[in-house]
Amino acid sequence: MTDFTQEATRAHWKDRETWMRGLFMLLFAVIFWVAEVLLLATAVFQFGCVLFTARRNERLLGFGEGLSRWFYEIVAFLTFSTNEKPFPFSDWPGEAREERPS
Repeated sequence: MTDFTQEATRAHWKDRETWMRGLFMLLFAVIFWVAEVLLLATAVFQFGCVLFTARRNERLLGFGEGLSRWFYEIVAFLTFSTNEKPFPFSDWPGEAREERPS
């Protein structure tokens, strides 16, 4: 290991930004884990709507799409694909979907 690499590593150990990133990663990993329950509830409720009314709940479709995009944003942040923090530190992912056939 060269001196430059050792110095860069030491600098990262002392860098507040690095530790804050780690803290946010831990926070979003816990949020992701808890939000899986919300995902399951959404899926079960949507299944119930289809089972009892033979139609999908349109509002729930929009929420489910936003939820799936939010999960993607969390995973992208956790894997360093982006530095942008997901909701609630940014806007909730929009509902950019068109009407789909049942």
